[in-house]
Amino acid sequence: MRIIAGERKGHPIYAPKGLGTRPTSDRVRENVFNLVAPWVESARVLDLYAGSGAMGLEALSRGARTVVFVEAEADAVRAIERNLDKLHLTGATILRLDATTGLAQESAAGRKYDLVLADPPYAMTDYDTLARYLPRVLAEDGLLVFESAARTEPELPGLAVRTTRRYGAARVTVFEHE
Repeated sequence: MRIIAGERKGHPIYAPKGLGTRPTSDRVRENVFNLVAPWVESARVLDLYAGSGAMGLEALSRGARTVVFVEAEADAVRAIERNLDKLHLTGATILRLDATTGLAQESAAGRKYDLVLADPPYAMTDYDTLARYLPRVLAEDGLLVFESAARTEPELPGLAVRTTRRYGAARVTVFEHE
């Protein structure tokens, strides 16, 4: 895996070993960032289920102001820290929490994000909980990028589908406020 574009273009990034993390492929990341390019520069970004941090790292490389990485797994948190250190990227905060707790915390604090990146484990996605919190943390003119299994067409009440694309076994759905 590598950074696709921006200040750190071409730099390799680390991913935690094992099957617990499913990093977003370079191809999917490139296509996602082509879709949301106008929202990245100077954006406040929330990277849920961050894993290796590839999506948030890509956002920082492309000019995001800040990225909050939310990841519960210790090995994945270490990979994010290692990547941030290696790439000399600033503006990052890592919350070692599960996504639901992280979302609840950010919502309770009234924080809003211009771009929310969510790549939950496909089989374990709790859409009811996500639907409760995601609209609260998404800025009024912000975008939510949600990755799911290709056969799944996610619905999140309170948010409208802007576009949806399939990339092999993955589907990327971009939401905005209704």
